[in-house]
Amino acid sequence: MPRFLTMIRIDEQNLPAEGFPPEFEQRMAALLEEITKAGVMLDTAGLLPTAEGTRVRWSGGKISCTDGPFTETKEVIGGYSLSQCKDKAEAIEWTKRFLEIHPAEWELSAEVREIQEM
Repeated sequence: MPRFLTMIRIDEQNLPAEGFPPEFEQRMAALLEEITKAGVMLDTAGLLPTAEGTRVRWSGGKISCTDGPFTETKEVIGGYSLSQCKDKAEAIEWTKRFLEIHPAEWELSAEVREIQEM
């Protein structure tokens, strides 16, 4: 079965200051339990803010490192999941369900990409 990487894109500058509401955390826990029991979820996690990250770039035959935050970037990857689904349609369906449990006033997106098997 193919594996898929889903990257959750967020705008770090517009995250709610009050954090996650309790009902959101309960919905998230229930969905993650369902995905895991279905045998789909291989791994998932949120990422620390870009202020704690470093970009490593290869350009012109040289390496450069830039510490965060990366203020020039509006959307950043705030989390990911690695899943094993029967096809892309199933991976997208799980991603839609993940996005739908978030509060309506939040804005985030997800990119679903199949992993190229070697």
